[in-house]
Amino acid sequence: MRRDIPPLAEVRRITEKKRDAWWTVLLVDPVATPLVRFTAMRTNITPNQITWGAFLLGLGSAACFAFGDWQWLALGAVVYHFSFILDCMDGKVARLTGQGSVFGAWLDFVFDRIRVMVCGVALMGGQYERTGDTLYIWLALVVVALDTLRYINSLEIFKIRHSMRKQIKSRMRAARRAQNEAELAFMEDLLRENPSADIEQDLQRAAGEAAYDQPEAEEAGADGEAAPKPKPQVIDLHQEFRRKFPAYLRARSFLLRHRIRAHLISGIEFQMGVFMIGPLFDAVIPATIISGALLLVFELAIIYKLLLSTRDFTRTIDSFEEQKVLTTV
Repeated sequence: MRRDIPPLAEVRRITEKKRDAWWTVLLVDPVATPLVRFTAMRTNITPNQITWGAFLLGLGSAACFAFGDWQWLALGAVVYHFSFILDCMDGKVARLTGQGSVFGAWLDFVFDRIRVMVCGVALMGGQYERTGDTLYIWLALVVVALDTLRYINSLEIFKIRHSMRKQIKSRMRAARRAQNEAELAFMEDLLRENPSADIEQDLQRAAGEAAYDQPEAEEAGADGEAAPKPKPQVIDLHQEFRRKFPAYLRARSFLLRHRIRAHLISGIEFQMGVFMIGPLFDAVIPATIISGALLLVFELAIIYKLLLSTRDFTRTIDSFEEQKVLTTV
């Protein structure tokens, strides 16, 4: 058993994400983080063992759902939430104890997908057996399809954003070698790292207030003193989105100050709507339809935001080309 585990406040700083789903921040972390500290201090349980425990609880939840009666639905909802708490604990224990692994991340991902699929089929199958309503069969397909869609969409968007950043950094490195330009920073990272900043400061940064003042640096160097380290050039790939939706930046800053990400209806909230709220209130059909519709709305908003971001990316690349032409003339 480990005895070098820090106090709870430090454990929160180490294990809790800087931004997370509101369901996790408000309803899971207050329970999971103290349990993580207790687990790390009093047991030798590994993150992978916790992942297995979360998976087995998820299967137990599916078994409850399959019976179909409201009492079993309510029990299944409670068990599912405990399964999700354990699912959040494995990563926290890994960060706290340094036991994280690539295989553990893969195991967690695969078990999450299997749990959603099995619980979705069991829940809708149990309701179909109880009522004979074929709508539940279609809803089972919808639950599995939406969970798959959101992961595919998330992965592809991440790849595209990574590719855009990689290309911009490559162009900037080339320009810096040629002109001794300042370093590069992305507006999204600056706002994420400083969620406590007020909105005026955020807007000033978005307008390019952090750009390097080259003449001052040259003057300092001429006096024989060490020139101040140049501030990074800020690249904002969400400029058009913020211009179209000015209230978004204020809402995003407010949410980040409370560790809540702007993607309010993600896969986590979708799962809780389907596997907790619906079963607890014996309202599986409306809870599933509403949760699925809200998930689609937010996924489409992310896709639209990506579209606008690609336009900002194109303009940024074009500006590098224009600068290159001007320096060669």
